[in-house]
Amino acid sequence: MAHHQQYQSLLSQRVYQIYSFTLSAELTPSSEILSVVSGILVASVFGQEVFLLHFHSADHVGLEGHYHWLLQLIVLISLLASLTVMFLPSSFSAALVLSVSVVFQGCWFMNMGFMLWCPKFIPRGCIMQAEMRSDSMHGAVTCYSHEDDFRARALANMQFSWILSAILIFTGFTSLKFAGKCTPRAQSTEYEQLEIRTSDVPITIDTFKS
Repeated sequence: MAHHQQYQSLLSQRVYQIYSFTLSAELTPSSEILSVVSGILVASVFGQEVFLLHFHSADHVGLEGHYHWLLQLIVLISLLASLTVMFLPSSFSAALVLSVSVVFQGCWFMNMGFMLWCPKFIPRGCIMQAEMRSDSMHGAVTCYSHEDDFRARALANMQFSWILSAILIFTGFTSLKFAGKCTPRAQSTEYEQLEIRTSDVPITIDTFKS
C-alpha cells in the first residue's frame, strides 16, 4: 500500500499545480503564450502519468495488472487529446474527448479501489491477499483457478464499458439539454476559450438625426 500512496500523492500534487496554472492562464486576458505553455504542461502531466503507470504496473500481475493496463489506455487517450487541444485550441471535439477521458480516469480509479481493496467487492473465485508476497511479482487479488481469473478479467472489461457508456450517455444528454437553451449566433463550431478580448468585441453606436 505504501507505493500506491506515494504514487497517488505525487501525481495529485503535480496535477493540482498544473491545473491551477492552466485555470489562471485561461482566466487571465493575456497573450496566447500562456495558453501554449499551459497546453504543454497539461500534456506533460498525462505523459508523466503514463510513464509512472507503466513502470508502476510492471510488477503487478493477475487481476490488478489487468486493471492497471486498462487505466493506462485511459491515460493514453488523455495524453493524445491534450496534444490535440494544444495544436488545435479551437477544436471542441478534442476538448470534449479530453474532458471525458479525465472524468473516466477518476471513475476508474474509484472502481479500482472498490474492486481491488474492498473485500466485499472482490470477484467470485478470488481472494484479497492479506500480506505482500516475498517475490517481486505481486497482486492485490489472487484467483483460485485460471477460469476464475478469466471471469474476473471479463468483469473488469465489462465495468470498463459500463463506466464509459454511462459517461458518454451523461455527456450526450447534457449537451442536448444545453444545446436547446443556447441561441445560435452564427454557423460556427469553433471552440472559444474563457477569456474575452476587448478588441474582438464590436461596439456599435447608433446616432439619431433630427
